[in-house]
Amino acid sequence: MINLSDIVKAYDVRGIVPDQLNPEVARALGAAFVTVTGVRELAAGHDMRESGPELLAAFADGATSQGASVLNIGLASTDLLYYASGQLGLAGAMFTASHNPARYNGIKLCLPGAQPVGQDSGLVQVRTTAQGYLADGLPAPAAEPGTVSSRELLADYARYLRGLVDLSTSRPLKVVVDAGNGMGGYTVPAVLGDAVLEPLPLRIVPLYFELDGSFPNHEANPLEPANLVDLQRRVVEEGADIGLAFDGDADRCFVIDADGNPVSPSAITALVAVRELAKAPGSAVIHNLITSKAVPEIIAAHGGRPIRTRVGHSYIKAEMAVTDAVFGGEHSAHYYFRDFWRADTGMLAAMHVLAALGEQDGTLAALTAGYQRYHASGEINSKVVDQDEKVAAVRERFADRTVATDTLDGLTIDLADGSWLNVRASNTEPLLRLNVEAPTSATLDAVRDEALAVIRS
Repeated sequence: MINLSDIVKAYDVRGIVPDQLNPEVARALGAAFVTVTGVRELAAGHDMRESGPELLAAFADGATSQGASVLNIGLASTDLLYYASGQLGLAGAMFTASHNPARYNGIKLCLPGAQPVGQDSGLVQVRTTAQGYLADGLPAPAAEPGTVSSRELLADYARYLRGLVDLSTSRPLKVVVDAGNGMGGYTVPAVLGDAVLEPLPLRIVPLYFELDGSFPNHEANPLEPANLVDLQRRVVEEGADIGLAFDGDADRCFVIDADGNPVSPSAITALVAVRELAKAPGSAVIHNLITSKAVPEIIAAHGGRPIRTRVGHSYIKAEMAVTDAVFGGEHSAHYYFRDFWRADTGMLAAMHVLAALGEQDGTLAALTAGYQRYHASGEINSKVVDQDEKVAAVRERFADRTVATDTLDGLTIDLADGSWLNVRASNTEPLLRLNVEAPTSATLDAVRDEALAVIRS
């Protein structure tokens, strides 16, 4: 029998199809989700992976057996599913493995209003209940089983996003978009193009828009530099103003300037924060502890209240709810908006960047220069046997230069030379993740190399 502890992770479900995630497992999870949460209506969508429709149907079968009705919205990006959950007041199940390789699929769950379901908010109970159903069979059907219906929401989603950011008055921009054969190829033409709404002053140059869950061109993970190479080249060849790269389920967006250089997600977080604070002065803005220290500096300089959190969407969304934050950003290019039910959406972040670029005459590099104050390593992963041992070794190595430490998420060390580093264990793999930031590139290189020598020794 499949051990659900292997695939039900901190924030969602991820597993290899069909060895770990198959219709039987999806059916048990659907029934368990309804049993644990008590929801009576939910929306469900799937990305371009071949296994999506079958897994969704099985999940719906389990959910309806326990009395919940399911609205099947079909092909969807994750933020389109969040739109359905928020706008219609429904719980949600999105079938996607995001940027994972083709052999994977998964499920992201939420409650009405796109409220996250993670390990601290019900996912552990769903896993335990579903494990019991796999062992003993599903419980007796409800006296009144639910029904399954279908609805197309792409145009409504596009219209809603355009109502949040007005791009109609932008100067003409040439935009290269790399969808990575993921769901950006479905949503970008609707939101930024003229597939369902009136055209905008944007010339979209599509790259890998064909929906293909086998990812024939490159992995749909723009966090890896190798997956940005095609976009960087094409932006320069086209003489474009900007490049956008979406991950597989299009809830993350990476940005490339006209010279082909990546713009750090921290700079995008700061840029969007400034725009949102202009609409809601004095508001809180969330940033995780891996983002550049320039982010809280800029938030504070523009009258906002910077609030630092752990990495992960469930932590960000929970803190946004408590503080009524207007916006939140992560180093991984997840961006969260109060006016999008505190959910993450790569498309809305992209629209803010396009609007900021289009309302002035300068280049994106010039626009974002003031938001990039420090040198960062990006996230560097190392396979280790004993994560705790390596974290302790890093702490000891830098002890004589340490100004302050905290353990909010892993170990963060502030050093006397103005640099900082964070080491934290992966929630899903035997990896230790390292991030370093420093005032100069030379200091960055020295601290990074010294930390890696300890981790990989």
